[in-house]
Amino acid sequence: MLSPEIALSFFGIAVLLALAPGPDNLFVLMQSALWGLRAGLFVTLGLCTGLIGHTLAVTVGLAALVAASATAFTVLKLVGAAYLVYLAWGAFRAKPSVAGMEAEPRQGNGRLYRRGIVMNLTNPKVSLFFLAFLPQFTSPTRGSIPLQTLALGGLFMLATLLVFGAIAYFSGMVGKWLQGSAAAQRALNVGAGMVFIGLAVRLVFSQR
Repeated sequence: MLSPEIALSFFGIAVLLALAPGPDNLFVLMQSALWGLRAGLFVTLGLCTGLIGHTLAVTVGLAALVAASATAFTVLKLVGAAYLVYLAWGAFRAKPSVAGMEAEPRQGNGRLYRRGIVMNLTNPKVSLFFLAFLPQFTSPTRGSIPLQTLALGGLFMLATLLVFGAIAYFSGMVGKWLQGSAAAQRALNVGAGMVFIGLAVRLVFSQR
């Protein structure tokens, strides 16, 4: 199993990686600003659930298949880009929800959770990152490699949950402050749409 030193060093690196600007934490930030803290937390839970899939993919060798197959990589990233464009379209069409105006329906917890899962699982770069990153902290001398990989995946999910939860909290506070301004909400919706489009373009042109 993992030694305390290995676990602590891996967790520290995972926290730093979660803090680095990327598609997932930007996604949490925008969803929290648009829909509030609750939305950000459920999206975060979905993203962490997606990480379970990537961890299992590395454990059983599916991530290696994606890394070796240009077709699998391309299909997965195109699906992810299409989903981001769909989210952008929804953001562009969203209506302000201030007093005296027609309110945009609140997002359901299940929908937000699934949104996070899809966002994470359709990003092949995460699978390739896990494939390259996790094995560096495993060793046959410490026992079962699959069990070590699962433990590392769990630590990465914990770091992600803590960092993204904090992002959701602060972004949700800013979003709540903007709820009283229709103009600010429109600007936020357009900004979210542009972020989603940018992430989609970045994903389409990403390389293995």
